[in-house]
Amino acid sequence: MPASPSGASRQDELKRAVAQAALDEITPLLERDTVIGIGTGSTTSLFIDALAPLRDRFLGAVASSEVSAKQLRDHGIEVLELNSVGRIPFYVDGADEIDHELAMIKGGGAALTREKIVAACADRFICIADESKWVPQLGQYPLPIEVIPMARSYVARELVALGASPIYREGVVTDNGNQILDLYDFPIPQPKAMESRINDIVGVVCNGIFAHRGADLLLLGRTNGVERLERRR
Repeated sequence: MPASPSGASRQDELKRAVAQAALDEITPLLERDTVIGIGTGSTTSLFIDALAPLRDRFLGAVASSEVSAKQLRDHGIEVLELNSVGRIPFYVDGADEIDHELAMIKGGGAALTREKIVAACADRFICIADESKWVPQLGQYPLPIEVIPMARSYVARELVALGASPIYREGVVTDNGNQILDLYDFPIPQPKAMESRINDIVGVVCNGIFAHRGADLLLLGRTNGVERLERRR
């Protein structure tokens, strides 16, 4: 009998399934002037690979990171600057965690600020994730905070006052030239309120809670297929 697939390979299969589901979602809507918002991460990378054969059916993409931009260009997909683009009908990206309200933690790849900007400009945010990312409450995954370098210690002290345990992600510089603090042991029962509270700290560029602009559609890879979940209005 063949060996059963490892946990890692099963997760890869789920990621490929949701990447394909996202492609199926947007393909009927593609037009020659369509610009697609593209996120960052392993699941999004699989989506870019799946998107490549359709490169001639749309204008191009806005990428949330230099890594994604390079992958798009390698596939012959034009990468556009956000400032030169009008409407972005949909943004496709993964999540480090996502809850039943389709609020997320993002930023494990340190691209949270650009991800949040592109998501804010999109009409529809399509999140693609495997079932390991589905949680009852955000906060099991470390929450990334992008900070201005000179403010890192000050911001860390303010975050400790909120009950967090911030750890400097050494050796990481964001595409914006900033640094990352990861918050451990920090449950988030009220994502919208905490997203605003952290952003109010001087020196914070952006935090990885995506609640005010959560996903509109979650394509969740489960062992029995892809579950389709729409955000409640």
